[in-house]
Amino acid sequence: MDNNNQIDLNRSVVIGGSGLVGGYIVEHLLRRGERPFAMSRAQRNKSGIDWIRGDLEKPDELTLPPFATLYCTADAILLANALPRLIHPSLKRVVAFSSTSVLTKQDTEVAAERAMIQNLTRAEQQIAATCAQGHVAWTILRPTLIYAEGRDTNLTPLSRLIRRFGFMPLVGGAPGLRQPVHAEDLAIAAIAAATSTAAIGKFYSLPGPDTLTYREMIGRVFDGMQLPRRMVSVPPLLWRAGFAVAKPLFPGANVAMGIRMMKDMTFDSTPAERDIGWSPRPFNPKFDTTSATEVARAPAS
Repeated sequence: MDNNNQIDLNRSVVIGGSGLVGGYIVEHLLRRGERPFAMSRAQRNKSGIDWIRGDLEKPDELTLPPFATLYCTADAILLANALPRLIHPSLKRVVAFSSTSVLTKQDTEVAAERAMIQNLTRAEQQIAATCAQGHVAWTILRPTLIYAEGRDTNLTPLSRLIRRFGFMPLVGGAPGLRQPVHAEDLAIAAIAAATSTAAIGKFYSLPGPDTLTYREMIGRVFDGMQLPRRMVSVPPLLWRAGFAVAKPLFPGANVAMGIRMMKDMTFDSTPAERDIGWSPRPFNPKFDTTSATEVARAPAS
């Protein structure tokens, strides 16, 4: 076998390489001198990366070159169904992302959420079983609330609401505890997990280092926008009654999301610290202040 083929066999593929965490994984692999494969549904081009167009929803159409490490930041449910197609002799490690939601949303009042969590839990087990059958080492990472200023789908949409209205409604005062985690730190953890023998066959919760009330978390979003903290506590009953009216302000939200502001969602990072050197950054987000300044100067209505 020639050297070029050997190099190909030792490469990594990042499924979801155009996404938030996946993009950071690709970036850090490049910094390490690697030339990764990156897969997404839309064709892309970037120097130093071999981009592959593929869709986990169509596993029979996937045609990937040989690789040694698979990182997947895409939907774990889709990965579970497609993984048998991706198992081959050169594959040695799988690092897949799931969510701490499998632990916090099992009793959600929203039927669609319960079904999704059940499917995600089954997908985790299916990924582990498929890897075991194919003699592939696996690690599954469960992040808490993911953010990356201006890019994420958790805090950035809330920052836009704040910019638009100048305040943020919080259900019941939002005393529930959170541990927000930056997307880049998750990428660093994934690469560390792929080279850690201690991480083989394990699930890891990946919380941020700061344990904050939901209220304080939102307060730091205000701080990061250089705006005064303006938060309005909404009683849970009023939230439920008024959610139908407020829903246009919260695209993709459901009534349970507001109620969960009162629920603690915290996790132990000790296993990840021990096995993969987990050491995420503190939560001090910084947002573009242009729009925020405009809101601050706008006359009160």
